[in-house]
Amino acid sequence: MSKKVYADAQSALSGVVEDGMTLMCGGFGTCGIPENLIDALHASGVKGLTVISNNAGLDGVGLGLLLQARQIRKMISSYVGENKEFERQYLAGEVEVEFNPQGTMAERIRAGGAGIYAFFTKVGAGTLVAEGKETRSVDGETYILETGLVADVSLVKAWKGDTEGNLIYRKTARNFNPNMATAGRITVAEVEELVEPGELDADSIHTPGIFVHRIVQGPRYSKVIEKRTVRKRQEAARALVS
Repeated sequence: MSKKVYADAQSALSGVVEDGMTLMCGGFGTCGIPENLIDALHASGVKGLTVISNNAGLDGVGLGLLLQARQIRKMISSYVGENKEFERQYLAGEVEVEFNPQGTMAERIRAGGAGIYAFFTKVGAGTLVAEGKETRSVDGETYILETGLVADVSLVKAWKGDTEGNLIYRKTARNFNPNMATAGRITVAEVEELVEPGELDADSIHTPGIFVHRIVQGPRYSKVIEKRTVRKRQEAARALVS
């Protein structure tokens, strides 16, 4: 068995998480989040975390667990909605938030993983997003300087992985996970299915194992649906008639 494989989420985080660290956490809402690693992080009791994640899950779900336990000091995110506790703490000044336009945040993570210190973008120019940032005029357009993001530890979730850390994500779970896997000084991955080297189609691998330091097979996944938007059958029937 590869030295990268750990028996459970708790042991996979042992020795790499500590108070005050910067953490990246993959997923979008509750889709593609490393559920078991987040639960283990919650149980560890570490605090004062700076968390880089698109949002903070839902109340009591995903990163929402860490917020409720006051383990997060600062969020670097693009979205506060869907999590009432996140919203409450932000408005009360109990958690620091660094807002990013969503595309800018994704590119900051990609840049950090690629070793790019910073880049110029037009997004946010002339708005509050640009406050305190270097600007540059090019061909009559104003650009602002955004720095790349890296983390002490990245937690990512994949569908399949092998014991060498090669990962395949499924559908929408290819949101922030692949970029975050490259931007952590230590990357810990959890997978639904763990196989031996050679069992994954090489052309289907999204994250090469060189980026993954530890891997664990998750024992359970709730895969919470964030918001149901289906219509009642009678309403659907009337819509078809009209």
